[in-house]
Amino acid sequence: MSQPASALAAPAVKTTCPYCGVGCGVLATPDGQGGVAIAGDPEHPANFGRLCSKGSALGETVDLGDRLLSPRVDGKTVTWEGALGVVAGGLRRIAEQHGPDSIAFYLSGQILTEDYYVANKLAKGFLGTPHVDTNSRLCMSSAVAAHRRAFGSDTVPGCYEDLDEADLIVLVGSNAAWCHPILFRRMMDARKTRGTKIVTIDPRRTQTGEEADLHLGLQPGTDTALFSGLLVHLAGTAKLDLRFIEEHTAGFEGALERARQIAPDVAATARATGLAEAEVQAFFDLFARTKRVVTGFSQGVNQSAQGTDKGNAIINCHLATGRIGRPGMGPLSLTGQPNAMGGREVGGLANMLAAHMHFAPEEVDRVRRFWKAPNIITGEGMKAVALFEAIERGKIKALWVIGTNPLVSMPRADQIRKAIEGLELYVVSEAVATSDSARATAKKTVLLPALAWGEKDGTVTNSERRISRQRAFLKAPGEARADWAILCDVARRLGHGKAFAYRSAAEIFREHAALSAFENDGTRDFDLGGLAEMSALAYDAHLPLQWPVPKRGPDARKGRARLFSDGRFYTFDQRARFVAVQPPALAQPVTEARPLVLNTGRIRDHWHTMTRTGKSQRLSAHRAVPFVEVHPDDATRFGLSDGGFARVTTDLGQAILEVTVTDGVLPGSVFVPMHWSDMTASDGRAAALARGITDPVSGQPELKATPASVEAVAYRSRGYLLTREAHAAPAGWWWARATVSGGSGLLFATGEGSREMALAIRGMFPGHELAEYVDHARGLYRCAVYREDRLVAALSVAPGDRRPDWEIAKGIFASPDIEAIDRRALLSGRAATASAGPVVCACHGVGLDVINAAIAAGAGSVEAVGAACKAGTNCGSCIPEIRKLLSPTLARSAA
Repeated sequence: MSQPASALAAPAVKTTCPYCGVGCGVLATPDGQGGVAIAGDPEHPANFGRLCSKGSALGETVDLGDRLLSPRVDGKTVTWEGALGVVAGGLRRIAEQHGPDSIAFYLSGQILTEDYYVANKLAKGFLGTPHVDTNSRLCMSSAVAAHRRAFGSDTVPGCYEDLDEADLIVLVGSNAAWCHPILFRRMMDARKTRGTKIVTIDPRRTQTGEEADLHLGLQPGTDTALFSGLLVHLAGTAKLDLRFIEEHTAGFEGALERARQIAPDVAATARATGLAEAEVQAFFDLFARTKRVVTGFSQGVNQSAQGTDKGNAIINCHLATGRIGRPGMGPLSLTGQPNAMGGREVGGLANMLAAHMHFAPEEVDRVRRFWKAPNIITGEGMKAVALFEAIERGKIKALWVIGTNPLVSMPRADQIRKAIEGLELYVVSEAVATSDSARATAKKTVLLPALAWGEKDGTVTNSERRISRQRAFLKAPGEARADWAILCDVARRLGHGKAFAYRSAAEIFREHAALSAFENDGTRDFDLGGLAEMSALAYDAHLPLQWPVPKRGPDARKGRARLFSDGRFYTFDQRARFVAVQPPALAQPVTEARPLVLNTGRIRDHWHTMTRTGKSQRLSAHRAVPFVEVHPDDATRFGLSDGGFARVTTDLGQAILEVTVTDGVLPGSVFVPMHWSDMTASDGRAAALARGITDPVSGQPELKATPASVEAVAYRSRGYLLTREAHAAPAGWWWARATVSGGSGLLFATGEGSREMALAIRGMFPGHELAEYVDHARGLYRCAVYREDRLVAALSVAPGDRRPDWEIAKGIFASPDIEAIDRRALLSGRAATASAGPVVCACHGVGLDVINAAIAAGAGSVEAVGAACKAGTNCGSCIPEIRKLLSPTLARSAA
């Protein structure tokens, strides 16, 4: 007898991870019930089968909880016909009354290239608005500007293989161990196989810095001084490639003269950066004597009011030594988002047109003719920060947001929320109905249900110019649709149907590829001519491939790993440009009232605003609450305690955060992660604290150095609440929400005592059986709530100076059945059996207590710990923490 179809194993679908710019290949095997098993694709050249903690947990994020499944207009469910009519009618009316430049689009580095292409074409070619920008402006636009100034094009010269072949890897403003862990594993492999040295340059000694051979904890904003000093040192020690400079570059003398003004010697460099002279000298000597050097730079460079100059200061040193475009050497921008580069390819930034073309008259005319675009724009639009400021001024009347959450990620987010209220039309294409940006309202608000990862079909481009397919393996839920299809329907209603008559993502990609090759005689770096005629079957089967992929020539149809090895660049004379950078200075200096520098960034297991990673209990276990890292000296100075609370205040707003005291941050600096939103915390939005003064070249906002102050905050009580369904926290609580196995968890603090908390929990669950432990004299209260012998909630309250430990309760809550021994444990707060402890290794769900037990049993190395309990054997991002746990054991052994 044959098996039913549902019993047959579904084939694995090759797709691409939707998180960072590494672009890892994923094997997704759907189970036929809406779930999916996830594994790394061993054939994908970005990761060769490895996945980080976030990628490994993708199967836990595809449920339909909080999904937007039907169109809504002003909060009411409507048909697609009705919603698209409102959008098209509103855009037409606003364009007629206020001009097309009163309309803006805000896109995302997480949408697919095909979606990006259609949005850009509709706005810039047919609506006639130049105001199309993207959250990639917050991520890598300074790297783009630095590339263009140096190379004449936005070209990443090298590839990931350079990390395997380098003898020195310099990481600037990059916590790669947490933010790009698969690439960091390649760096660690290179260290093991060829002795590669690793230098980290960052005001924070991050987990990456813990693993480095040399960490330079320079003062915030002083990167240009360090690399200016390096350029001077290279010139003074005869380490320049004079032939390369003479034959292939321009502007060297001016750049060197400026560098001498900024940092004339090692001592001056040390003073400018706050480093010790010995540290500076060690770095300079290491860079000078090592030929194969890769300098990877990321958000610590880009998210700065001088981000473009920082990038060019780095590139200057590579041009001066000829270390570019050859194996194991070159500058490498570590991109933050899965398709930030794809967005750049189609012109998804306000200062681009399409296919790496800009606004020279001949380029505008070329795109106009190719698109047959009646309303082609002729100049740049407003970049993200300026765009949202224009909404505040009333210049922008309509805004269409696609695939991003600016009310959490943009600086000055509170002001932006208020400004959106004045829009005449606010359209949000979104998968998550409860995101901060989806819950914002304007005079007319339209929510359009979009496809999410696993349902979308198209392409993305990673940090090494590699184009990979994202393939669908789940059915579209509810009425959700592809972003490109939604945009095409609106275009047809506006009278542009002929130009937007696409029937598939493959058709869009072919047009995108054809435009890249149109009248491209080799003067433009981006060329996909070799893919412009691919069939639908070839598109479906497309293997990861690095551009350029021209139709003719030595790289025809096969791609190229490295560019500029021939010394020819994309400037008018084919010479690279040295850039004379400006002296370093913070956009906003600290003051007596705001004496600290606030730095924002990412943590290991979460991504952007947690609309996806927040669904995973594994990823929510490592750091469950928004926090602020403070140096011990500043903790003493401001009366803060580890595990307590602090109010972080800037001129833009405030947040209340749990305190982590660590010497990983410099005195005078604090660090706050950017992931928490109004969905997941009462008072934890970091970007809302930033002023976001922009880089004058790139328009990227400063998110790494905002003047701030801190003060201690005390609460009377503190605890946790576990429930099967998410419950809103009572007014006045400080809280953070985290997904737990079997339900939802709140970690909270409040000014109420245990008596008031007992009354509150009884009011939340009327008609249920309550088992309680009460000791109001000591401020203790614990409660387990049952319905028909099923545990539905658990609460623990303690005095406000105690950090809640909910590992025992979470373990009990994860089980569908509860034994008498578990009932007693919930009330006593003590487990009958050993707990795994707080999660350290998210990939394998290994807790602190398990790792400590392995060490106590004799595991004396990271490898031995991994062999004992699997911790650290997948993506390796927990290895720095494991090494810290091993340190006392290793010290005793050495003694």
